[in-house]
Amino acid sequence: MYFSADVETDGSVPGPYSMLSFSMVLAGTFDGQRFTRPHSYDEYFYAELAPISTNFQPEALAVNGLDRSRLILTGTSPPDAMNAAYDWVMRTSLGGTPILVAYPVAFDWTWLYWYFSVFSAKGSPFGYSNCYDIKTAFAAKGGSQVSLSGRSKMPPRLQSKKPHTHNAVDDAIEQAEIFANVFEWRPDRA
Repeated sequence: MYFSADVETDGSVPGPYSMLSFSMVLAGTFDGQRFTRPHSYDEYFYAELAPISTNFQPEALAVNGLDRSRLILTGTSPPDAMNAAYDWVMRTSLGGTPILVAYPVAFDWTWLYWYFSVFSAKGSPFGYSNCYDIKTAFAAKGGSQVSLSGRSKMPPRLQSKKPHTHNAVDDAIEQAEIFANVFEWRPDRA
């Protein structure tokens, strides 16, 4: 069970800075032979969190547009958010193994794994290594270098029709579509 995730933060690393919102959406299932896309991306998990520190980088807030002052007052506590997210992933997995996907996975994984490890009573539903990097998959399948495999290099047929908005729900759905396109992609190579 593949889950596309996106996080929005107020800084570069967890701990000194805070994850302000995140979303996860089922991106597809794979039984070892057959990949299946979800019928829709209507079911997702989303949370806006209370910051865990007073530190923040103004440029990070400028990107995501979240109101940190509002989240201090109204954001969900990290333990409540991460426990609810854990339960949602396990319930949605229907007994399958949950795998987290993102483009690139390194940033989102770092934040989510750290938050699950620190704040969820049950730990991470993805274990310590069940993640899949869409960027690396695109590079490997396309025969190019990872450093040259940004979204701008992706053929239109692999891209999502959804815009990248820096809203965690929108971006998790966008990445889910890209993931499915790349997973199913069979490039023509000699």
